[in-house]
Amino acid sequence: MSELIIYHNNRCSKSRQTLQLLEQHNKKPTIVEYLKNPPSFAELQKIILMLGFTSARQLMRSGEEIYKSAQLASPELSETQLIEAMLTHPNLIERPIVIYQGKAALGRPPENVLSLL
Repeated sequence: MSELIIYHNNRCSKSRQTLQLLEQHNKKPTIVEYLKNPPSFAELQKIILMLGFTSARQLMRSGEEIYKSAQLASPELSETQLIEAMLTHPNLIERPIVIYQGKAALGRPPENVLSLL
């Protein structure tokens, strides 16, 4: 996976800043609007591993209403259930995610992605 990809939400300031930062470094990423085109189950699993996370929950936006109403903080939920929740409700996926050369970084803060370049 050598292509530069950003899982992007244009309504998110950190996502826009991360995209701008990549462009300032003469990088033209493939933009995936993950709210419209969420990754597959396998892709999300791979992203979680590339980020070095030990749980899918680390990629979840815990402040979202659906996170609370669906009780996604429950330790009884399996990794499969957490990933399925993110696929059903892609707004739960933390953003932006940048993937390059088999590695991934979360653009929070945007400068985090510079370690991939």
